[in-house]
Amino acid sequence: MQDTDRDLLPEGLGDRLPAQAQAAQHVRRVGHDVLAGHGYARVEPPLLEFEKSLASRMAGVQVRRMFRFVDPASLRLLALRSDMTAQVARMAATSLSNAPRPLRLSYSGSVSTIKGDGLDPARERLQIGAELIGTDTVAAAAEIVELAIETLATAGATGISVDFTLPDLVDTLSAGPLPLPSAKIGQVREMLDAKDAGGLVDAGGEGYLPLLYAVGPFESAIERLADFDAGGVLAGRIEGLRAIAGRVAGKARLTLDPSERHGFEYQSWFGFTIYAEGLSGSLGRGGTYQILGQAGEEPEAATGFSLYPEPLIEALAARSQEPKRLFLPLGHDPRIAAQQRAVGWITLAALSDADDGKALGCSHVLQGAEAVPL
Repeated sequence: MQDTDRDLLPEGLGDRLPAQAQAAQHVRRVGHDVLAGHGYARVEPPLLEFEKSLASRMAGVQVRRMFRFVDPASLRLLALRSDMTAQVARMAATSLSNAPRPLRLSYSGSVSTIKGDGLDPARERLQIGAELIGTDTVAAAAEIVELAIETLATAGATGISVDFTLPDLVDTLSAGPLPLPSAKIGQVREMLDAKDAGGLVDAGGEGYLPLLYAVGPFESAIERLADFDAGGVLAGRIEGLRAIAGRVAGKARLTLDPSERHGFEYQSWFGFTIYAEGLSGSLGRGGTYQILGQAGEEPEAATGFSLYPEPLIEALAARSQEPKRLFLPLGHDPRIAAQQRAVGWITLAALSDADDGKALGCSHVLQGAEAVPL
């Protein structure tokens, strides 16, 4: 019986072929160049960690989304990372606990989840990010938003837009002007996330209905949010959003959806999602959060973003041009070949008389010291 499935890959996993791999490397290189230019030092956490470590540094980390198995060496439960942010938080709280604050770190690598999100079946993605640790001020949030925009724009994204949100909005309102029973808070969050007015009323959140309409272009939406905040409990957040918007004005289209919470489970007062024209879905998200310490220790404030640039990588790969390839026949001069590579040629050297430069994708052949079209 013939084995017909030996080369199949699991659902949600795939190879990067040369064009995609080159585009992915371009995005990673450009991203780290931008971040390094702003003082963000690169770190590289391991692919696997103890599950307890990944789950204990940030509230809202969902270990059920991670691949988990027992380490035969320690007999403890290991997890394959689904988000590198928690790993960077661990590094900041341990190995880099004595480093001066604010601490600026950047990173990139693959992350995996047990299943994809919504309509996206991918279970492995590239994550590129930056964390500004030791502060979650308006100035820090503005720097992070600006950096996310600059990173994507430099990598080749156009028509960038940023959607702001307030992840702790329901907590803030339910503890003040719009009290809710603790059992109802989760339901109200869920109905606001789903934009379900009827469900919101049924959950006891009728007073939260105006939040469903404080959405859209930033300038008009922030005014509706300010009108809703008659008691002033959101005044500081609204002022902060306006200050951040002022910093990034002209660099991206800005929108507001104050009650959006999906994907912001571990963030605190500020969050954002970033998009680009012509690319499906979001390219990443960011915001403020807390790094948890040992029992009795105060959590440390932080701000950061994570980009998942797969749609951009696919777009760049689709429009990439074939690089210049120069065929080097048997007996060529290695010094001349090195000179050709120095001026931009990619060279492919013949290994036998049977090698055909044109069949190998070369447009030119080296004859003496000249590149001659094939």
